[in-house]
Amino acid sequence: MSEKRYSIGCQSWGYDDWVTKADGPTVFYPRGTKQGEMLEQYARLIETVEVDSTAYGTPPASTFEGWLEKVPEGFTFSLKVPRLITHEYSLDDRALPVFDEFCERSLILGKHLGLILIQLPASFESNKANAQRLRTFIARLPERQRFALEFREPGWFVNWTFEELNEAGVALAMVEGPWVDRQIMFDSMAHLQTAHSYIRLMGERDLVKFDRVYRNRDEVIKQWAENLDRLRPDDVFVYTDNHFEGHAPGTANKLKRMLGLPEHEPAAIETQSSLF
Repeated sequence: MSEKRYSIGCQSWGYDDWVTKADGPTVFYPRGTKQGEMLEQYARLIETVEVDSTAYGTPPASTFEGWLEKVPEGFTFSLKVPRLITHEYSLDDRALPVFDEFCERSLILGKHLGLILIQLPASFESNKANAQRLRTFIARLPERQRFALEFREPGWFVNWTFEELNEAGVALAMVEGPWVDRQIMFDSMAHLQTAHSYIRLMGERDLVKFDRVYRNRDEVIKQWAENLDRLRPDDVFVYTDNHFEGHAPGTANKLKRMLGLPEHEPAAIETQSSLF
């Protein structure tokens, strides 16, 4: 078993396609699961989730409090910062009060807070002006939370960036997707020194159903599993997307299997639910 502490989950939880049909084989959620019950059922099987909805705005305190009521000890939420900060304001001064409010609100999650993902768009180019803006933004990150930074422009994958992130203790988010070549991600691992890592397995957004694996990408998952061993033996967060293979929980299980970790068994909670 690896010395690393893996937290492997999915990107969001509220998918109707994950609900097992009345007369069908087990998918993920038990038959009859409603939207309001999904997080509680999800947290019975998987230990972490990446929250996509926070990308569209800072949730009210009641939303965070409601989540906490539905998850067990040890469960974590990783949050995407609002796109207003990264995509519209591009980390400039207008972004700072929005970001400060978001970070302060996230503290409601307490020990259930995983990482905060700062996802920059491909249009955030690797130039001198943006580098200075990025350095200024990173320098004022609060110390009470852990952060990961995602770049979708290959020019950022250089020593300057690695040094800035390492010094600030910010993880470089490594992403399987169409933006940056996979080998660039793997090569970057040798430069990372933060005590936490953040990986996202994404895919082409051409699938319309998410109830099973529609395209087998075992070879790609294997490459990631093998390269994760190069990361520091601390906290490694991995989040799978429905579009990667068609069914994010299935992809998460495959990765766990390849890493020698216990898999989640959806049939188990379906059986338990049927007893009551």
